[in-house]
Amino acid sequence: MYLDEQKLEEGFQGERLYKLPTGVFEEFMEHPLVRRLYLTDVGFYPKAKHHYMERNVGIGENIFFYCVDGEGTICIDGKRYKLHAKEAFCIPHDQKHCYYADKEKPWSILWVHFSGEDTSLYSLDTYKVVSFHSRHATNRMLYLFDLLFQVLEEPYSLGNFAYMTQVLALILSDTYLKERKEEASGNVHVSNIIRYMNSHLEENCTLDDLSEKFKLSKSYLNVIFRKYTKKSPIDLFVSLKMTEACKLLKTTDMYIYEVANAVGYKDPYYFSKIFRKVVGTSPTEYKGGNYIHIEM
Repeated sequence: MYLDEQKLEEGFQGERLYKLPTGVFEEFMEHPLVRRLYLTDVGFYPKAKHHYMERNVGIGENIFFYCVDGEGTICIDGKRYKLHAKEAFCIPHDQKHCYYADKEKPWSILWVHFSGEDTSLYSLDTYKVVSFHSRHATNRMLYLFDLLFQVLEEPYSLGNFAYMTQVLALILSDTYLKERKEEASGNVHVSNIIRYMNSHLEENCTLDDLSEKFKLSKSYLNVIFRKYTKKSPIDLFVSLKMTEACKLLKTTDMYIYEVANAVGYKDPYYFSKIFRKVVGTSPTEYKGGNYIHIEM
């Protein structure tokens, strides 16, 4: 035992608890939309004083928790993870574990047991406490779980099973895939600079120009562009120019030198050299051939 107490009966005033009889609806579970991600149990335990659960061999499903308020602890492989308000955690399937509410500030938790082919997409086995900093996070999570509760009170049908799959995917995506505001500053800069580049393809911006305009160091610009685009800022700008040039070559009657001017190259020969390097063929061959260039 992780605690000097026995497993306590679950049952809390105001709780909501639903068990989905997945074994009865095997035909639904085999549907491509459902088998990718499906829940078996879901609930809400408010102010769950004395809440304690221990499983020595784990269960076949993953267990997702979102702490609405209060505190609690989750134990896996001898490690303890404290869960506070506006934090989420997932216990991977088949892992020995226990969890319990704090004695002084018992948690209120939303939880769901789930499985499916797409669970590997969410990095559930990292044992990471995910913190939400948006002031709307808890309201959003309560809303999403309430959608599950509502549909679980309706007749069991393939449509409702598929609907629950989509809601569960949104819960997991919101937790594990959506970039947090506090983590996204670099991506915001990259997005803004790419928008600027796309609206100034006829110009020739240097790294110094971008650094001065956006008040960011050149080294930082290189780091964030490598992280989010796998290219340097200038290489990406050139790629955007060549993508636009390809579009003009295929959709207009412009001459090569006119296309070169449109994307910021006064020397058509230098433009042709860069075009061939990026696209793999000359502008003339591209215009008259059966080519499509979509790389950025």
